[in-house]
Amino acid sequence: MKRAITPTTVERVMREDDFIVSKTNPKGIITYGNPIFVEFSGYTEDELIGTQHNIIRHPDMPRSAFKLVWDTIATGKEFFAYVKNMSKDGGFYWVFAHITPDVDPSGRIIGYSSVRRCPKRSAIDTISAVYAQMLAAEKAAGAREAIAAGTAVLTNLLNDKEMSYEELVFAI
Repeated sequence: MKRAITPTTVERVMREDDFIVSKTNPKGIITYGNPIFVEFSGYTEDELIGTQHNIIRHPDMPRSAFKLVWDTIATGKEFFAYVKNMSKDGGFYWVFAHITPDVDPSGRIIGYSSVRRCPKRSAIDTISAVYAQMLAAEKAAGAREAIAAGTAVLTNLLNDKEMSYEELVFAI
């Protein structure tokens, strides 16, 4: 269950050697979180396990960014992204996420694993500006058209740069 939390301007910065690890079932319900995940999220392990992973979703993250994640990983592909997460106390922390589908021997997706590490500050500066444009487009379009509007902003940016999302992520 997503809790009503007021975001603050307090940033938690990952240490260079930190790795946040979590696992979910196919519907995004947390089944595992390592101690670093528990630390940065501000929740207890008991509060995290069995809860939707979006419990740590920061409102500065556009919905269209998460649609891109889910559309990609649902096809069995891995995904890399810079993500701004929100802690239980309203603070935030940026991560460079690598999300991979977990598959059974028959190839069926049985969950997802995510390993997040400390992002480069220059990448955060770049991607936060992109996310702000996407979020503004989502808000201007209204709930029904929000995801399409945010996606259009990202698609136009990628077309202008003649690169894929993954190429952009690795370029910054």
